[in-house]
Amino acid sequence: MTRDIVHTDKAPKAIGPYSQAIRTDSMIYTAGQTGLDPVSGELVQGGVEAQTRQVLTNLQNVLEAAGSSLGHVVKTTVFLKDMNDFSKMNPIYAEFFGENPPARSTVAVAGLPKGGLVEIEAVALIA
Repeated sequence: MTRDIVHTDKAPKAIGPYSQAIRTDSMIYTAGQTGLDPVSGELVQGGVEAQTRQVLTNLQNVLEAAGSSLGHVVKTTVFLKDMNDFSKMNPIYAEFFGENPPARSTVAVAGLPKGGLVEIEAVALIA
């Protein structure tokens, strides 16, 4: 079985000792993506809606660099700093995943890196 590290400049650099994603023979496991702009390294402004859009764009870029896409995602985990933001995050999430969304868990957490409001990780099939 292969285990390849995935990296793209179209998503934020890792801010710790982890990879953006790992690709195996059949699956891709992403690290959690936050609302960091890949160029500035800062959180995008505009609240949880803007951060969710940036998170999913970052996730999409990582998956594409690994040879997959959002359409091949089988499972996501969404981490929200405040569960009251669920109703703001959910419609943007739906825009990215369409009619056949992956399985998903959503949990509230005490905090996220750099004060982020949302983080999403994914498991995807190789395209």
